[in-house]
Formats: sequence, structure tokens, C-alpha cells
Amino acid sequence: MKFRSVFDIIGPAMIGPSSSHTAGAARIGRMARMLFGRQPLRAEFVLYGSFAETYRGHGTDVALVGGILQYDTFDPRIKDALLMAKDLNIDILIITADDPEEHPNTARIILTDGQGSLEIKGISIGGGKIEIKQAGGFDVNLTGDYWTMLVFHEDHFGMIASIAQVLADHQINIGSMHMSRKGKGQEALLLIEADQPMDNGLGSKIEAIADVHGVRIIAPL
Repeated sequence: MKFRSVFDIIGPAMIGPSSSHTAGAARIGRMARMLFGRQPLRAEFVLYGSFAETYRGHGTDVALVGGILQYDTFDPRIKDALLMAKDLNIDILIITADDPEEHPNTARIILTDGQGSLEIKGISIGGGKIEIKQAGGFDVNLTGDYWTMLVFHEDHFGMIASIAQVLADHQINIGSMHMSRKGKGQEALLLIEADQPMDNGLGSKIEAIADVHGVRIIAPL
């Protein structure tokens, strides 16, 4: 394994006893909130493996909820996240499940409000690092290490080229790109990691492309 900095070795600044079960959980929750794009009315968490076995003792539950409230790993409010969610009238449900095929530190999160819902699956891989493996029914590999744009669109000829052209016009260099689709000519998700910051103005220009249904821009965690 290659480390980019000393912080990859010593772990993140955090509240809680475990970089995997607390800091990683907070980042999974925060990523889910960023992908959802707004405060939910309901947040359901399904925990697997060691997350399910030790979530109370390691504070995984409060960390996940703290992430939904957009708290960073070192935010002292994490320990009171369940109470704060109640004050915001967010309905919280935590469920444990047994599936040996899942990574031992896996959480599925379903966020819901009057406009719709979003389900994501995230895993904590150690040292506070995470991977989002599914989002909105699509397979992804989202780490939160880079500026990332997710473009929900219809799958057809020229779509990727049109999106890439907008990025090129703004001098955004694409570091990586991955497209997942539900079937030929059906709903698709384009995930782009970039070397430069991206903003909502850029996202609005891409949303204006025909058959683009939505754009989410995620800053590095």
C-alpha cells in the first residue's frame, strides 16, 4: 500500500475510539448527505459485520448520524448527534443485518424527504478512509479523496463527449472517469474525479445539457 502523507499512517483527527468504526462511519454518513444534497426527513442505517456487532460501543451510530448532519470527524457535536437529529425532526432508524458477503465495516444508508430518496452503500477500509460502492442504484467507487462530479443522465451517443467538453471549456483536467448504466439506452451515472475544484456554476452548465437529470459535486472530505 502506498501512503500519500503521514496522515494516511496516523489516521484522521477525530472524535471517538476507532478510525474505522467512528471516523470512517462519520465520513460515510457525510458523503451520503452530500450526495443527497439536502437535509433528510428520515435516515435509515443498515449495519453489517463488525459495524453491526460493535456500533454502540464504538460510536458508529452517532458517527453516521453526525455525518448526515454534516459534522466532520473531529467535530465534538458528534457525540450528541442522535439528540440533535431529533431536535431537527429527522427520524432515525438503525438496523443490523447478517450478510457474510458484505465487507465487515459496511453501512447502507437510505435518506428520504418529500422530494425523494437516495440509497448508498459505503465501507470503512481503515484509518478513516472510506469507499462508497453504490449510489442511487449504480455501482460506483467513490473515495472522497478528490473533487468529484456525479452526473445522472440518459445513456446515449455523445453524452460523455458533451460533458467532457464543458469541463475542458473550464480548464478542468479529468483524473478519472467511470460510467455505470442500468441498461443500454437507460439511466446512467457518470462519475468524474478532477484535479481542480469544481463549483455549482459548472454543475448548472452540465445540468443544462439535454437528458442530464442531475449533477452532484463533492469536495474532498
